Amino acid sequence: MDEAKTVVEDMAHWLNAAVVGLNLCPFAKAVQVKGQVRYAVCLSSDPQDWLAQLREELLLLAQADPEVTDTTLLMAPHALPDFLAFNDFLADCDAVLGELALEGEIQIADFHPRYQFAGTQPGDPENLTNRAPYPTLHLLREASIDRAVEAYPEAEMIYERNVALLNHMGHAGWQALGVQARCPVRSNDPKRSS
Repeated sequence: MDEAKTVVEDMAHWLNAAVVGLNLCPFAKAVQVKGQVRYAVCLSSDPQDWLAQLREELLLLAQADPEVTDTTLLMAPHALPDFLAFNDFLADCDAVLGELALEGEIQIADFHPRYQFAGTQPGDPENLTNRAPYPTLHLLREASIDRAVEAYPEAEMIYERNVALLNHMGHAGWQALGVQARCPVRSNDPKRSS
């Protein structure tokens, strides 16, 4: 199995079926339809390798023409399967953004198969809004976000609408979307990378 290809296929399905299909992010459809989403995969289980690739992807996105690449999904299927460890790792990601002086130009959103909002239980359907098949860093241009928010009335209501929708759908409705991770998680051995 070509792991990287499988990860990209799974994430593209998640983006089309859940994010765009359920309109969880009203801004995602335009960049997906125009082919402006870059998919990058880090197959290492070492978070330091993921950070190194994050640095490269941030620089690539900053230099890319937004009409060609507007946003990047950087997935690491074998790194940080524990959500709390992943959540702690996000501070390192923000530090890389700061080191590259890209704060205010690019922001990093995060998704994880076990994502859990504070104050929720692991099985609460609202956590599905930030659950993706693999641990993922979503690199977004601030200018694109600003334009999208200006064009979308009441953007602050998106989260509440999503929570209501996912609570209504429940886990059975989510499973019916066919969102899955077909790439098996390997051991989280920091010495093992590919």
